[in-house]
Amino acid sequence: MARVEYYTSPDGKKPVEKFLKTCTPAQETKIIRQLQYIQEFGLTPAIPNLKKVQGTPLWELRILGRDNVRILCAPIRKDVILVLQIFIKKKMKTSKRELTLARRRYQEEVNQ
Repeated sequence: MARVEYYTSPDGKKPVEKFLKTCTPAQETKIIRQLQYIQEFGLTPAIPNLKKVQGTPLWELRILGRDNVRILCAPIRKDVILVLQIFIKKKMKTSKRELTLARRRYQEEVNQ
């Protein structure tokens, strides 16, 4: 069983929690449920809608529905999974901007 944590910037900002506060109750319920699956089973392809982002340490969790919410996360220690970025996907391909931001946040955490 892993522990899921939300990214906090070096200056104390919490963008993941800020996004969650803007979600509708239905969106928030879906997101929390999916994060509970990750907490229980870890990052594994056996979880539906979870895939490894090729060439990176990141994993993308797809929350399907009208909103197409995406969660980018990564393991930072053996028992800790860090949620780096949550966003609403608007195009077919995941935005390079979102991936770059998540990778930068991951590097910040690893280099601490």
